[in-house]
This record gives sequence, structure tokens and C-alpha cells, in this order.
Amino acid sequence: MERFYITTPIYYVNAKPHLGHAYTTTVADTMARFHTLMGADTYFLTGTDEHGDKIVQAAESNGQTPKEYVDVISKLFQGLLPDMNISNDDFIRTTEPRHVKVVQEILQKVYDAGDIYFGEYGGHYCFGCERFYTEKELVDGLCPDHQTKPEYIAEKNYFFKMSKYKDWLLDHIEKHPDFIRPEQYKNEVVSLLESGELEDLCISRPKSRLTWGIELPFDADYVTYVWFDALINYVAALGYPDGDKFKKYWPAANHLVAKDILKPHAVFWPTMLKAAGIEPYQHLNVHGYWLVEDTKMSKSIGNVIEPLAMKDAYGLDAFRYFLLREMSFGQDSSFSEKALVGRLNADLANDLGNLFNRTLSMTHKYFDGIIPQPDVEEIVDAEIKKVGQGAMKSFQRNYAEFKFSRGLEGLWELVRGLNKYVDATAPWTLYKEKNTARLSTVIYVLLENMRKIAVHLWPVMPGASEQMLEQLGIAFDAQKINLSKELDVWGLLESGSVVAQSSNLFPRVDPPEEASPKKMEKKPKKSEKADRTDAVAAIEFEDFQKLDLRVGTVMEAEKHPEADRLLLVRVDTGDDEPRQVVAGLADFYAPDDLVGKQVVVVVNLKPRKLRKQLSQGMILAVKTKDGMQLLTASGEVPAGSKVS
Repeated sequence: MERFYITTPIYYVNAKPHLGHAYTTTVADTMARFHTLMGADTYFLTGTDEHGDKIVQAAESNGQTPKEYVDVISKLFQGLLPDMNISNDDFIRTTEPRHVKVVQEILQKVYDAGDIYFGEYGGHYCFGCERFYTEKELVDGLCPDHQTKPEYIAEKNYFFKMSKYKDWLLDHIEKHPDFIRPEQYKNEVVSLLESGELEDLCISRPKSRLTWGIELPFDADYVTYVWFDALINYVAALGYPDGDKFKKYWPAANHLVAKDILKPHAVFWPTMLKAAGIEPYQHLNVHGYWLVEDTKMSKSIGNVIEPLAMKDAYGLDAFRYFLLREMSFGQDSSFSEKALVGRLNADLANDLGNLFNRTLSMTHKYFDGIIPQPDVEEIVDAEIKKVGQGAMKSFQRNYAEFKFSRGLEGLWELVRGLNKYVDATAPWTLYKEKNTARLSTVIYVLLENMRKIAVHLWPVMPGASEQMLEQLGIAFDAQKINLSKELDVWGLLESGSVVAQSSNLFPRVDPPEEASPKKMEKKPKKSEKADRTDAVAAIEFEDFQKLDLRVGTVMEAEKHPEADRLLLVRVDTGDDEPRQVVAGLADFYAPDDLVGKQVVVVVNLKPRKLRKQLSQGMILAVKTKDGMQLLTASGEVPAGSKVS
């Protein structure tokens, strides 16, 4: 069986979790879930990094000991996991005995091999980065990350012969071009190694300056440099060197990090592994930053996004979908609530939610909610199957390469294709014509494709995916799903099962600051009202007779795919097939609220396209101070009744 081991960086506990932590952990979670559904034996590790100067400083500012402080912050990170529906198999802390033991074993092993030596070093030390910088690395004499002047420190320390392994690392990257991905970060590492600036790594801090760390096994007067300590968690959690999990999962190790910690993971860590006689990891996967108004999130600036606040406001699954869909993996991406709401409304409410709701409603209307047995297929059915196969292939291929945005866009080709398939096959016409055999096939094709979409979305939106399957009459079981087989297997949805009456998993939302804005309108004076009445031109009775006004019954309604304020309303006006009207009602009515209502329609209005959608009439309504009221008959009348 294929194996997949995914790790997040262990998060530094000098501050509580923010959007960046939520994104990285969600990416790891979605990859673990994806590989599980692809039939792999997966293992998912996360945790917290709890040693170093910054921890001591943060603890002192909070009036706590370092141990008291890290216990509190580590619990915040652990608490984020169930709130974000994270499926990690293990959580490691660098203060745990199992981690300390392995760190000291590896230090002793590398020391005994002659790759650690004692020497004196003077350098520019940044307390924010907890590392020494060379003159070349400083920018105008400042730390490139913190824009502060480092303190020059000269002291005796232990050094790891990292430069010894430069040529080996370059050769390994050349032989394994996807060792670091995306490629831009591989190129950055290669450039660093070829520059000749790689020096040996200072891996200790004297206890006279810092005591909060793991003691060196060969010198009790020193503690371990935080990076030589932290990176070892990836093997410590697997029980290195003799643990079954280490033997089983380490060959399939995939690390996931943000670009700011590229060098420790791409240079320090593989050379440490080589020195310790451990095979290097399989892949290092590097993502960009989440920006707020084009600025990196910073507690001091006050632009830190709280992930749980977003989850509570818009729903966890919608939030997870946005994180994975919006950021092109490897690149920076800008976060805004407006963009989140836009994705939620366009992709989830308009496309996916509408597809589920209208299809489930039609299944109940035409087949009493029972999944029909499909009959003979037509060309249009084969075409949508082909679209589905291409969409699933795109999703699986891109997801395996951490290209989440592309994968989801590929899957949405099927979502949008199915909405078009409904329009092309016109189930309402088949029902009116009593063409049950053809109608059965159309509804089954829709429902089976919806099942395929739902299982592919489980890594992204596990809760919503399970609810979608439940609405299709299926109990979710990850052990019974294999995404790769979905490409060629058709008909796993059992005819005769009962589906839900409707779906409202993804209601349309507005961000809080934009909810129901009240437009300020100048109230006209009485004289203005009179002038307005006088200004309306009178018409002859013959002009009125030119209008064909009919009472129609709304059969279906959905969001316009390219306009938030418009709805596509299909009305039975007594003609051979429903008439589509593009109506500006989205601010006042949800699509489901319109279905079944009787409305007055101008049916002989010249057809025109509104945002690429054909409108064949106009629905009459009255705008009031409280919203919008539809014109209708005082009682129910047959669809198509003429207004006279």
C-alpha cells in the first residue's frame, strides 16, 4: 500500500494562532484526507516549538515562567485543531521527553562522527530570528526580516559542519528536481548553495545567556540552538531510530512550510539528516504569505486575522474552501472578507448549492424523492460524463501536486457543466410530456455526478461533503471510497434510495459591514410628487392592449452565474416550456422562496441578454421601503391566465 506522511512546521508558541497557522494546518489536513481517499496509508503530524530566546521574553512579559507560558499557548494551538476539523494523528511538543531524547541521541551521533566542533564566533545576532547573520546577509545593517539592528555577540559555541554537505545537497536536488516545490523555491535554494555563502551552523547557546532549551549531551554548559532542536520533531514523533512508524512512514515524508522558514528546512534539515545517516525527506512543499491589504500579517500592525472568527461568521467548510481555492500554492495571496463572501456566494451558493437544491427538489417533484433507474442514454449524457471524467482527473492530478486552486477549478467545470446540463435537458418539459424513461436518466445522471463531486470535496469540506452524501441517501465511509476508481466506475448511486427534499448547505451571505445597507434617499416634497404625476405621459387604450400580461407559476429559480443581484427565474406561463426571466430580485428573495409562487409577467417584451443570459419577459413588482412585493392574483389561477 502506498504511504503518505505529512507534517506541518511545529508552530512557535511566542503568540497565539492566526490565519497563517490555520491555512498551513488546513493544507496538511486536506492532503492527508486526499491521500486517504486515494487509498494510501497516511500519517499526519503537527505540534509546537517551545524553546529559545523569544519564548523566554514572551513569558517574562506575561509574568510567567517559560514552562507556564508554553503550556498555555500550546493548548491554544491544540484547541484550534478540532475547531478547524483537523484530522491529525499526532501532536508533538518539543518539551516532551520523547522529543528531548531523540534530539540528544542525534546530537551525540553527529558529534561522535566528527561533524560538530567547538569554536569561537562573533556575529550579528537577531533575537527575533534567534540566529546569527553575516555582513552579507544584512540589509543596510539591519535584519532582513525584522528591520532591526542585530546585536553583535562574540562567544564560544558548538558548530555543525553544514558547509561540508553543500555539494551533496546540490547533487541531491539536481537528481530529485521535485525535492523542493514549487520550483521557484528550489531555484532560490540552489542559488544560495552556489553562491559560496553557506557557512557552518552554530548549534548551541551558552547557559550563561540562555537556559531554556535542550542540554547538549556532550557539554552540560550549553543548550541546543532552537532550529537544531525543532527540526528533529519530524523523526522523533515517529519513534526514531527503531520505531515501526519511522520505518513505515519516513520514506514518504512530505514537509509543509511557509516561505519564511525555507532555509532551515531546505538546507539545515537535509544536511543534518545526512550527517546523522538518515535518508532525506521526500518533498518540501512551500507556500506563500497571506496578506491583508497587501501587507504581511503582523500583531504590531494590528492586521492579524483570527481564523475562528472567520469560521464562526461564515461556516467552517466555506472558510476552508476559500483558503484552498483563493491562494495559488507557493504565491502570496490577499485576504479580505469581501473576497471570502464572493467565493462563498459565487462558487458555493450559486453553483454548487443551487445544483443540489434544484436537483433534489426535482427528484421529489417528479419521483417522490426516490432515485430513479436510468434508461437509455443520449449524446448529451455521454458528453456530461466526459466533462465529469476530465474534471475529476484535473482535481486528482493537481491536488497530488499541492495545486489546490487549480484542482478545485477543474472540479467546478463539472459543477457548472451540470447546471448547464439541466437547462439543456429541460426536465420540466420531459415531465410535462410524460417522458418518464428519459426523465429518469436525466435525474440519475445529475444525482450520480453530484455524488462524485461530494466525495471529491471531502478533503476540502469534510463536514459539508458528508452532509451532501447524506442528502443523496449515502452514509459516508472513507474506507469504501477510492477517488482513482471514480474516473471509470459509474452507477454507484443505488436506484430506489430516497434523497432529501432540498439542500441549503450554502446560503447566500453578506459580510457584516455590508449587510442590508440602507440607501439614503431624498424625500420629495409634495409639490415634487405632484410634478412627477403630471409628468407621466398618458397612453391610449390601444397602447395598453399591446401588453401581454399573464399570471405564471415559478417552476425554478437560481442565482445568475455572473451577477449577484440577478436571478434566473423559469416561469410556466402556459407556453410549451417555461419562460426564463432575468429578474433583479436577488437582494429581496432567495431562489427557493420564489418556487411555487404566482407572478405577473410581461411575456411579449422583446427578448434580450442580460449578462449573457437570455431574458424572455419581465416580472412585475413593487418596491417598498421594506423591500420588494411581487404582483400576483388575489387567488391561485391557472398558469398562463391573461391579465385584462
